[in-house]
Amino acid sequence: MLLNSKRIKRKPIHIETSRLILREFNKKDIDALFKLDSNPIVHEFLGKNPVKEKTESKKYIEDCIQKYESHSICRLAILEKESGNFIGWSGLRFIDDYTFNDHTNFYDVGYRLMPEYWNKGYATEAGKASVDYGFNILNIETIYGITEIDNVASHKALLKIGLNYVEDFEHTDGSTLRWYSIKNKNYE
Repeated sequence: MLLNSKRIKRKPIHIETSRLILREFNKKDIDALFKLDSNPIVHEFLGKNPVKEKTESKKYIEDCIQKYESHSICRLAILEKESGNFIGWSGLRFIDDYTFNDHTNFYDVGYRLMPEYWNKGYATEAGKASVDYGFNILNIETIYGITEIDNVASHKALLKIGLNYVEDFEHTDGSTLRWYSIKNKNYE
């Protein structure tokens, strides 16, 4: 018998590192996300397909909000502590709507930053915090990473985060991708 029929409210995800704040997306982030994802430079290694309409950014945020509820995690907006600026996103995403390297239903760590914030270690810092959250709060057994084969900066960031390169594989769209993984030491 339930003593309290009210649904327990989920606490929003908020992660802080020395230089960054990672927090859940909200509808106020649409303009900043559109600026990020409409930039062709940002999409050089993401299929060269930047978003064209703000409605695409709105849908992405709505999908993240739904995944916070259904999977307890999704990508998180990154704010630079010093300036308060939105600089991109990072975090885990439960991949249950695509297949990569014969895998589905897995957690992927990712990041995407505005070009003016590249080469500052922010992707690594946010990625490490995301993996730590996944292992220590969500108790995930294995986290994966994926990058295009020619994306050297992302390859280096994934290794610095602690993931291990596993293999290259051909994706269904014909591109060659790299597959990475890291195991939660609590499961070893």
